[in-house]
Amino acid sequence: MDHPVLTGLMEILLVEDNLEDARLTMQALKQKDVRCRVHLVCDGDEAWDFLHTKGVFARAPLPDLILLDMELPKRSGSGVLSDIRADPRLQNIPVIVLTASAVHKAALLAQNLHVDGFMTKPVSWEQFVAVVKSLRKSWLETLVLPAAH
Repeated sequence: MDHPVLTGLMEILLVEDNLEDARLTMQALKQKDVRCRVHLVCDGDEAWDFLHTKGVFARAPLPDLILLDMELPKRSGSGVLSDIRADPRLQNIPVIVLTASAVHKAALLAQNLHVDGFMTKPVSWEQFVAVVKSLRKSWLETLVLPAAH
């Protein structure tokens, strides 16, 4: 499987129940030179099904990045994050929490749930590009390429 840094296309799972916030986030992702494919799910149970390729998501790709709202119906954002961090297949996927509240950051830190970053809503393209650039930098630093012969 090609690495998203090398192919230039990033698979992003957007977990957001507010369709206007989702639209604004997707609009921000389309700006500038961020090449990505965004998959939108609207609640915590759909996120779980997507990540475990269940039901209508049987052919879903493993995301390179998850943008996760904390206020979700059915399964909370912190519940989804807890499940991701407990699953060996998913635990290394970067998760960026989308929130308009500092309370969420404090709650996640108190629960000792690793988050790769926070972005305030509505997401601006400047915020997203900065996060992607920092993640791509860490991907490039940890990526081991085979030696040239």
